[in-house]
Amino acid sequence: MEYHTQILIVMLVYISLLMLWGVFQGRKVKTDADFAIAGRSLPGWVAALSERATGESSWALLGLPGAAYAMGLTEIWTAVGCVVGIVTAWALLAWRLRDAADKYNATTFTGFLAKSHPEKAKWIRMVSSASIVFFFFFYVGAQFLGGGKTLHTMFGMDARTGMLITAAVIIPYTIYGGFRSVVYTDVVQAIVMIVALVAGPLVGLIYLSHHPEIYAQTIGKALQQAGPSFTSLTGAASGFSAGVVIVGGFSWFFGYLGGQPQLSTRFMAIRDARQAKYARNVGIAWTLVAYIGALSIGWIGLAIFGPEGSAGGLADREFVMPAVMLRIFHPVFAAVLITGAIAAMISTADSLLILSATEFSENILKPLLKKGEGSSVKHDLLISRVITALLAVVALVLAWFTGKGTFIFTLVSYVWAGIGGTFSVVILFTLFWKKYHGKAVVVTIIYGILFTIIWINTGMEQIISSRIMTFVSTFFVAIFATFIFKKQ
Repeated sequence: MEYHTQILIVMLVYISLLMLWGVFQGRKVKTDADFAIAGRSLPGWVAALSERATGESSWALLGLPGAAYAMGLTEIWTAVGCVVGIVTAWALLAWRLRDAADKYNATTFTGFLAKSHPEKAKWIRMVSSASIVFFFFFYVGAQFLGGGKTLHTMFGMDARTGMLITAAVIIPYTIYGGFRSVVYTDVVQAIVMIVALVAGPLVGLIYLSHHPEIYAQTIGKALQQAGPSFTSLTGAASGFSAGVVIVGGFSWFFGYLGGQPQLSTRFMAIRDARQAKYARNVGIAWTLVAYIGALSIGWIGLAIFGPEGSAGGLADREFVMPAVMLRIFHPVFAAVLITGAIAAMISTADSLLILSATEFSENILKPLLKKGEGSSVKHDLLISRVITALLAVVALVLAWFTGKGTFIFTLVSYVWAGIGGTFSVVILFTLFWKKYHGKAVVVTIIYGILFTIIWINTGMEQIISSRIMTFVSTFFVAIFATFIFKKQ
């Protein structure tokens, strides 16, 4: 009882302080631009830490370690794809998106696309926003699901009850402070996350060498004992199948090329070009350290508990991070680091909520509502907050009814294909190809979203990942549409 009480006290203190910090930052929100993009005035280091915390979410502390625990060395390709994609985004795209957003005075991701292609601005706003809101219901649901799993591991509570608690933490300050509150709470969470991803592997390796009773005393021995598929970079596959494994893992790369709106808005919100350089350096350094740590935690979990489904193995692969922390650290310190997992979910869920609400209210709802004489800045801000609350409830309901037996890795993967693969093509062509025009943008988005849904639901996902197929096929469709349809 004392063990759980210590952990609970640490978490309550952390979460309470986090919520107060979010509310404090929210007091500075006065306009829709503040609510949507913090007035495009973020310091570089703040934007970088916020972007990384948002980009990794429960993925880096639950999903990726869980995949490494269950698959062994094969998951290196996933990490390589992600890291190369993140480095490319910060090095080549971040400053360009910042400059373009400043040029067009864009406050939303979809607003940037619409202003870049004004001849079809209305259709771009509607189609883009609808696509983002639809897919992000699943993404937000994945974060609620991650919160439920973590609390289940720590306290044995029902995972659905854990989802409700996670939602109760996230929703209030997100509704109140919008993008500004979200970004500055992300900074705190990014620091906690990186501490967890550094301290966990270091102490874990020491723990392995001093406990002969566990499954294996080294990561190498654990991989060997788990079977040949764990020591192979291709999961023991060969020939064409090996190529599919490698490409499937690396395919995460394509979703980082500007196609994730919750990340691109961080680029757009950076104060100036000088701050963009600082942000690039911080973002890349954080990423390299974090991904090495995430993989290591999964493999350390394999050494401690044995493979998934074995006598001492974990029942759910995505419990591995909190399970490892509870095993190797004192309960109080473990609680602080496990809070990193909660922090990861919070940092993405609040970002996705605010982005979805902003896209829906600015690009779908408000254009349909004729502003009366009583319309004001406060009225528009109220609409944004109400929409945020409603979307949060819908995402929670979705997670509640579909979460059982669902892996966070899978949910995030689908969003990475549908949104990441599609909008990466749109962003790249918008920034680098002057012939690309509004009609082609609309065709590209509609095709990419439909292709992803059809590909996954017809079982083709089992043959080759939609993360690469969506990007590649949408890339060529964008080219054809640019030449087939004439620019107005």
